[in-house]
Amino acid sequence: MEKGVPIRSLTRGLAVLQAINRGSSLSMMEIARSSEVPYPTACRIVQTLLHEGIIEREPARKRYRPTALVQTLAHGFHGDSHLVVAARPHIVDLTRRVGWPISLATHVGHSMIIRDSTHALTALTFNNYYPGYTLPVLECAAGLVYLSNIPADERAALLNALKLLPKRANMHVIDLLENGALVDEILADGYATRGYNRFTHNPGKTSSIAVPIFAKDKGVAGTLTLAFFSSSTKMADAVAQFSGPLRDTALAIQEDI
Repeated sequence: MEKGVPIRSLTRGLAVLQAINRGSSLSMMEIARSSEVPYPTACRIVQTLLHEGIIEREPARKRYRPTALVQTLAHGFHGDSHLVVAARPHIVDLTRRVGWPISLATHVGHSMIIRDSTHALTALTFNNYYPGYTLPVLECAAGLVYLSNIPADERAALLNALKLLPKRANMHVIDLLENGALVDEILADGYATRGYNRFTHNPGKTSSIAVPIFAKDKGVAGTLTLAFFSSSTKMADAVAQFSGPLRDTALAIQEDI
């Protein structure tokens, strides 16, 4: 096997498992669509995961959900508990002041993982997003602000890895990041934006603004994202109104960590 080329079957298996874990309860068609794996292949992977006990089929309908065994995949992982504890009161306070939900996320592999959010504390949301929900790093404001604030060599290595998955990578965004135009813009603004978010429970219904959280001598510790209804607020108005409070909240969290 050529050096650096992923094992396709394993990549697809992980994509299916992540889709089921992210969606909580999905039909086979939804699993194939969300994971971007061909339907026949997704069916075989689901049968394997059922055999291993990682997922189960709901008794009353043809939908699949994760079992408690998925937690064994996280054994040995030391999470961002200190960051979550430090951020929680600040993101709760910000949501109470502005109304919109705030998410705390960190980078893992090709994704940004939600570590905490305030979606349950406001009516201004379509869905709750619980810890563990994943977003493609190139397709969310959190990922763009993360990529722009890490060292250039780290960014180049991550973008090269993303290129190995052409069907799942936004090559246009990669080009903008590599030529520096998008990075310079985000660094100058201090935030990243993403309109009509695709990889959510309600694609296209929300837009977002994200800022970085830095840790002393450790670079980017995480990101904060404010999500708002795309139909109710223009991006320029949201930036003018919320980017300042969002940055101030990130700074307050930095002080606490």
